[in-house]
Amino acid sequence: MELEEAKELKERCSQCDAISWGLTEEGKYYCTSCHNVTERSKEVINTDIIPNTKIKSISRGLKRKSKLEKGWDWYVCEGFQHILCQQAEVLKTLGVAPELKNEVLHNFWKRYLQKSKQAYCANPVYTSGRKAQVLKDNVHHSDWASGSELLSDASCASSLESGAESKSDVPTPKPFPALRTPQSVAASVCSGSLDGMEYSEWKEKGILKMTVPGTLALCYLSLLWQREAVTLSDLLRFVEEDHIPYIKAFQSFPEEMKLYGRDKGIFAIESWPDYEEIYKHMFEIATFLDLPRFPDITEDCFLHPNILCVKYLMEANLPDEMHGLTHQVTKMTGLGDVDSLTFDPIAKGAQTVKYDVQAIALIVVVLKLLFLLDDNLEWSLSDLAEVNNEKNKTDKPWFSFRKWYQVMKKSVDEKKQNWEEARAKYLWKSEKPLYHSHIDKPGASKRREMVVNLQKQFSTLADSAPTIEKKSPSSFQFHWAEDDPSRPCFHGHSLQGILVKKGPALVTKNSLYWLSTQKFCRSYCKHVTTYEESNFSLSYQFILNLFSFLLRIKAALLHDEVSLIEKKLFKKKYSETKKNSRSRRR
Repeated sequence: MELEEAKELKERCSQCDAISWGLTEEGKYYCTSCHNVTERSKEVINTDIIPNTKIKSISRGLKRKSKLEKGWDWYVCEGFQHILCQQAEVLKTLGVAPELKNEVLHNFWKRYLQKSKQAYCANPVYTSGRKAQVLKDNVHHSDWASGSELLSDASCASSLESGAESKSDVPTPKPFPALRTPQSVAASVCSGSLDGMEYSEWKEKGILKMTVPGTLALCYLSLLWQREAVTLSDLLRFVEEDHIPYIKAFQSFPEEMKLYGRDKGIFAIESWPDYEEIYKHMFEIATFLDLPRFPDITEDCFLHPNILCVKYLMEANLPDEMHGLTHQVTKMTGLGDVDSLTFDPIAKGAQTVKYDVQAIALIVVVLKLLFLLDDNLEWSLSDLAEVNNEKNKTDKPWFSFRKWYQVMKKSVDEKKQNWEEARAKYLWKSEKPLYHSHIDKPGASKRREMVVNLQKQFSTLADSAPTIEKKSPSSFQFHWAEDDPSRPCFHGHSLQGILVKKGPALVTKNSLYWLSTQKFCRSYCKHVTTYEESNFSLSYQFILNLFSFLLRIKAALLHDEVSLIEKKLFKKKYSETKKNSRSRRR
């Protein structure tokens, strides 16, 4: 058998010049005449033909390079669509109706793509390479994307659903500037997306560029259209609590969507969302999309002040009887009218309503009507309430502003401290490291691995406590119980010591009122120029700081809203102050 296998070697032996070869156990050729062993060996295909042969090495074969190792060809708008899909999915898990994603947000996004000439138009801005894959119409709406085709072909649809606009109505923007180098080379060096470099430099008058904060604004517009029970402050708090993807939303991108270079400046967010910033984005997007009048905000809608005030009265641990007063103030100022509450972007001088801020401002006005909040009357009324509660322990207790202040200050201070610590400990670095180009990826991955190992070692040395699981989202930040002595509940307390009967009606014992702002700025906004805490009482400052923390807004923004309500409620007082100021000038 060995001789048969060795017949293929036709060379002569270097010693005896014979052509008669055999195979050793190691697979080497030897001369059967002189037993000379050569260095040459037979290429072994099947080791079964050589008995007792030991295989000393394993053939690993050639590593096949994956076709997707460098990632898909994708555009920036596809990345934003992926973020919107993830945010909508989370909102569905929070109890929002599924129609929000599949119908409302879906159509808003399609409308944006058409308005910005990125898709659904004759001449999209993508003039080279493949067309952007946007919203495939032949797949189910709930997906918005399928496999490597994240979105659908730009030319697959000619108009939008529900309120589509003709192409001639939209100004055609200039295409992205042409690259000096070939597109494939530029994309691999400058960004993972095909248009990351051009998108970051794209400035076209009349065209609104999408941003990560813009995705939140678009989500809130969809929530507002659906009249869902989620305010803007709730949405931003859910982002802050890491329920809704925002800060590191790019981590959910498919592995084949490589992100580096210019993409980092587009998708990597290094700050928390700001209420006023998102509110401004929302108004800009609604105007850019030329959206029609939104569904009416009626009295049975969650965003109506009569319902929102109930929520925040419960949140702030205030008496239930205050709701009747907030309802009266709402009626007197006209803030509950459908036309003033409903958002109409195409109306002349249209303005959106900060529903949560407005409801809180109504509560602040009622607190001023009841207690004046001048660092004097509220404490004297508290003395009367505490004396009555000592004498009549069986009756319904009177509300004491002092005790409420002590309970709320302690609770808010604890909550605020935890909030500040959580922000300080927040890890801004993502688990999926970003790098400037695909060439830097090995170094970035190695540094990230080293950081993770160091964190594990230090946590072991410090014997840190185990991480607490993320709590499920809730519309309420504070929960009050009747049977908790450390956190007493004031919901059932009476305003009897503060309200007095005057005929068939109840009026406030306090007959005075001071205006939060006596002079408005002369600009179109009609707001106050500045808010300086030193100009106001300590009680008023505490109230503003308490509610501004609940909404995660600046105290000055809430003060402005209080001033606007007072201007509608006390028209005569404001007219008198204007007359007095004019007479002084003369």
